Amino acid sequence: MDQHTLRQSAGAKHSRKRVGRGPGSGQGTYGGRGRKGQKARGGVRPGFEGGQIPLVRRVPHLRGFRNATRVEFQAVNLGTIDERFAAGATVDAAALAAERLIDSVVSPFKVLNRGELTHAVTIKATRISDAAKEAITAAGGSFEEIAPAEHLVRDRIHRRKAAAAAPAAAAAPAAGE
Repeated sequence: MDQHTLRQSAGAKHSRKRVGRGPGSGQGTYGGRGRKGQKARGGVRPGFEGGQIPLVRRVPHLRGFRNATRVEFQAVNLGTIDERFAAGATVDAAALAAERLIDSVVSPFKVLNRGELTHAVTIKATRISDAAKEAITAAGGSFEEIAPAEHLVRDRIHRRKAAAAAPAAAAAPAAGE
């Protein structure tokens, strides 16, 4: 293997801009920052508007708090499961994603007791409401509550990496069996 025979992995790659490496690099001298001024020397904190009254103070009724680490659960109703799955079926994240009831296999979901379950099914879910548990056992089915959902990163890049790693991780134990 030589350096000229290496191939990049699948997908587009764009190398990081290396600034301040001399005039031959194309990003030398000022390093793409222009001359003088606040942005050339240090930086400006996010939300700083040059000293004028910032937006968060001009429009106080828009203030609030959004928890970045909150896990958003998708709701799946028992009535929908009854319509889409046959008796004796195993309803898990993969089956729900195949039926397009949840966004993806890695997205956390909660089974709710809305609608009626007329036949026995086996449900494996991240969360199941207490009323749904009673309805599942009353219909003759069984349920398994999987460990609580992990922190879902809101950054798209990390979410894509997690989604790409999930099928590979799921396939690994199956190959070892």
